[in-house]
Amino acid sequence: MDTPNHPARVVWHTTESGAGDNAFKNVGQYLISEAYEPHILYDPTTDRLGQFGPLNQSARALQNDGSARTNRTGKACIQVEVLGKAEKPFTSYWKPGKNFKALMDAIRSWGVPDVFPMGAPPALAKDCKRDRNVWLTKGGHYGHCNVPGNSHWDPGHISTSALFSAAPGGDSGGSSGGSPSTYTVKSGDTLSAIGQKTGVAWMTIASLNGIKAPYVIKPGQVLKLKGAAPKPSIPAFPGTGYFKAGASNQYVTQLGQQLVKKGYGRFYQVGPGPTWTAVDRAAVKAFQLAHKELAGDADGYPGPLTWKLLFG
Repeated sequence: MDTPNHPARVVWHTTESGAGDNAFKNVGQYLISEAYEPHILYDPTTDRLGQFGPLNQSARALQNDGSARTNRTGKACIQVEVLGKAEKPFTSYWKPGKNFKALMDAIRSWGVPDVFPMGAPPALAKDCKRDRNVWLTKGGHYGHCNVPGNSHWDPGHISTSALFSAAPGGDSGGSSGGSPSTYTVKSGDTLSAIGQKTGVAWMTIASLNGIKAPYVIKPGQVLKLKGAAPKPSIPAFPGTGYFKAGASNQYVTQLGQQLVKKGYGRFYQVGPGPTWTAVDRAAVKAFQLAHKELAGDADGYPGPLTWKLLFG
């Protein structure tokens, strides 16, 4: 890898093909013949998984970004090709099983957090976001559509929540019965190193133990590796008057940042910021339409229930 000091990440692709065993064989052979091998080939209809090479070595599924070799960004840049098409998101019909869970365990063992730093992959090619600074500095999950220097828009508008809920937790999933429930910090340990040792994503460890930036841990400290993370308190709803044309305040920024965290970052080309705009309203409306409790009154303006569900 060219930048092993940068955080690990995973890139989701679609093969733009059918699925099933014949497709698995033919696509796999094609990728090898063209020297386009990713790390992983995955069939969402059968849970079949194949691996082309070690996760800490470069794959070949990305175009370079000028002189920057995108396949070699970070301490790991895990490439997953899913048998399917971007126009029909695979999370709408897939059948994830033990192999998908094993894949997610492997991804998390590299300290890759369960987040999409550029938001959920969009439904349209024109909405692809390729922020070079985010790509270089943020660990997490990306679509092929997010990688600088690349023109593809796959994997389409997959459900990011479904992706993570299909393999909850972050346990190692090994024959030993999963990760231990606690870990005692040793001299020289970092959260990232502990994550690799235990098979639990380092951000999960931080959340479980209430550790915040700059993520300082001390030798002898006993860290929980399992259990429910403390649920963040929901900030009080400030009132509808803060979200109207011309309004500019901290609550608009707070709302926008939470929408990005919930997977609606595709609406923001710039920001979020303190000024209420049509972009904020569109993102709120999309969130409301995705929740049956709100869909009947999805006007794009947040009320107490929208606020509660968004921050809950």
